[in-house]
Amino acid sequence: MATFLYRLGRFAFRRRRYVALVWVALLALAGFGAASATTATSSSFSIPGTEAQRAFDLLKDRFPNDTADGATARVVFKAPAGQKMADPANKAAVEKTVAGLKSSSDQVSSVTDPFTAGGVAQNGQGSIAYVQVSYKANAMQLTDDTRDALKKSGEAAQKAGLTVEIGGDALQAMPETGSGEIVGVVIAGLVLVITFGSLVAAGLPLLTAIIGVGIGVSTITALANVLDLGSTTSTLAMMIGLAVGIDYALFIVSRFRAELAEGREREDAAGRAVGTAGSAVVFAGLTVVIALVGLAVVNIPMLTKMGVAAAGTVVIAVLIALTLIPALLGFAGKRVLGRKARKAHERGERAAEGKPNMGTRWASFVLRKPVWVLLVGVIGLGAIALPASSLQMGLPDDGSQPTSTTQRRAYDTLSEGFGPGFNGPFMVVVDGKGAANPRAATEATVAAIKRLPDVGPVLPAHFNTETGNDTATITVIPKSKPSSTQTEDLVHAIRDAGSTIKADTGAKVLVTGSTAMNIDFSQKMNDALLPYLALVVGLAFLLLMVVFRSVLVPLKAALGFLLSVVAALGAVVAVFQWGWLGSLFGVQQTGPIMSMMPIFMVGVVFGLAMDYEVFLVTRMREAYVHGERPGQAIVTGFKHGARVVTAAAVIMIAVFSGFIGSSEQMIKMIGFGLAIAVFFDAFVVRMAIVPAVLALLGAKAWWLPRWLDRVLPNVDVEGEGLRKQDSGDADGDRELARV
Repeated sequence: MATFLYRLGRFAFRRRRYVALVWVALLALAGFGAASATTATSSSFSIPGTEAQRAFDLLKDRFPNDTADGATARVVFKAPAGQKMADPANKAAVEKTVAGLKSSSDQVSSVTDPFTAGGVAQNGQGSIAYVQVSYKANAMQLTDDTRDALKKSGEAAQKAGLTVEIGGDALQAMPETGSGEIVGVVIAGLVLVITFGSLVAAGLPLLTAIIGVGIGVSTITALANVLDLGSTTSTLAMMIGLAVGIDYALFIVSRFRAELAEGREREDAAGRAVGTAGSAVVFAGLTVVIALVGLAVVNIPMLTKMGVAAAGTVVIAVLIALTLIPALLGFAGKRVLGRKARKAHERGERAAEGKPNMGTRWASFVLRKPVWVLLVGVIGLGAIALPASSLQMGLPDDGSQPTSTTQRRAYDTLSEGFGPGFNGPFMVVVDGKGAANPRAATEATVAAIKRLPDVGPVLPAHFNTETGNDTATITVIPKSKPSSTQTEDLVHAIRDAGSTIKADTGAKVLVTGSTAMNIDFSQKMNDALLPYLALVVGLAFLLLMVVFRSVLVPLKAALGFLLSVVAALGAVVAVFQWGWLGSLFGVQQTGPIMSMMPIFMVGVVFGLAMDYEVFLVTRMREAYVHGERPGQAIVTGFKHGARVVTAAAVIMIAVFSGFIGSSEQMIKMIGFGLAIAVFFDAFVVRMAIVPAVLALLGAKAWWLPRWLDRVLPNVDVEGEGLRKQDSGDADGDRELARV
């Protein structure tokens, strides 16, 4: 592989104008596709194999005229102290709002009158009421005019003295790119300038990463409607694409500078940089792709699409690092070197040998105290991981919004007037096709539900009068809030009661609704975590065995990853669930951790963790293969790789941290989780625990059974083949050029 990539790097260097033109053309093509594509809608959310999804599919079949897929909104009114909603002036203001909403947009399907549809709270003084608005289109298909009309709908009521808040998904909009992401990129640029001491060298990784992300995100935007990709997909692809794009380019540019410092010509240096660091980039990228594509194991289409889209952006980042970077290095010339290094290169001086840097000093310290370093690292991360034992998972709703938003205030007002469970009702579906008397089966179901604990109001059953009267829906409002364990227990209790009803009447009883979907989703995430870990870690373990020609090094890499990811989950629980330091990270509302967070974090962090493992340990392996002692190989690896890995980690942390400023809770949580996980993995696991373990293992770290050595392919990541090859292999270049 190293030889092939060496030739590819030299080819891209020589044909730099054509290579650059191809990538610019791809960017323009992707941009044109994104600009001409229709506006993306929200991704359809489904959870195959769950009861909630089966019930939802049944509803679409038996109640075809219902707009279950449409957006909804609740306009919530609260009368001033001492007044009631039924007071003539307040009632007139609400009825005026209802009339205005009905004529506000062609996208409105129905608007309920709270005074005829039971929308006035009966507890207290009857001071709270709500209007339910249903739309023909989903939240992302609503026009700006429709949203503006909804926002302005309560202005007249507010002037009349009522408090008006609006909840529901109709106000959901595309997540906006905030200043945090830009700050993250700026910090990345500063780190690159400090690392390289050259504006040109610092600009190359940023430029190529932006081109790669531009192609990836534009392609996702262009295909969003065709492939049913949600708005969050492009945000996550941008987050990961920026991080790995900068890092992969950073490693190749750094290796190119090192080769120049050794006295090699620019074309040969570009080829060797791609042949050595590029090999590490390929395998690091493969581990990230495996982790992201492996999300398909969960069998949730939305998560699969997010993973595949992000993996596509990673592939683009790898291809750009292998081709566009050497091409741009050809344009940049010796300006990639700092001023002092450039003058030394012009004088023909080679890099000083044996000069200790921070990496060598740290590695020497670890070699002297490996046991202490290992104990401090493991115990420290273990302590941080303790909160993960209290992990509670759920999906975000309006109750997790900041208290400054109208959605959250509407949520709290409804809870005050109608009870905590009003914001999370269940939809119980009675499929009476197999029953002798569907109506009797429905009545039996209602009676059974009312006998269960923690049940609030049970609304009258609604039958599918247009398609046979064989199916009914029953709305059940729990007494507890949607995210409580009592509500989860009630869902299971209704399902248990449904088994008895089916045995007695032949009717199937299914529970769905947003709360039931949330519960089933969390359970599916829990069930898929171990199989996903086994698949991803297993495949990556085999891949790393090929790279390192060792059994213990990949095993140590996998165990170190597990330690860092559990510690990161512990930090996420402490901040977002317990509220520790929450104000520092803009967490205004604590609550359960997003259900997909653990498995998504495992996938992404595993891929990124293996990046550092590959980049750092391949330099150690390279030194060991070339004859150095195990301990000296560790020092050599840190001498050449520690500074660059540190810069790469700081850049990733900066990029991910930029997303903490997002107004969307899911993006904020993922940004924090990935940033803290990279910090733990890069600076504790890879920089401390890894060299300590390798120091204790010595030469045994590189042990590989002979039979396995014969079976595994030799990919030559260390570039041993380049040492045997004349750097001016023109025949190989001509052969590649013909390809």
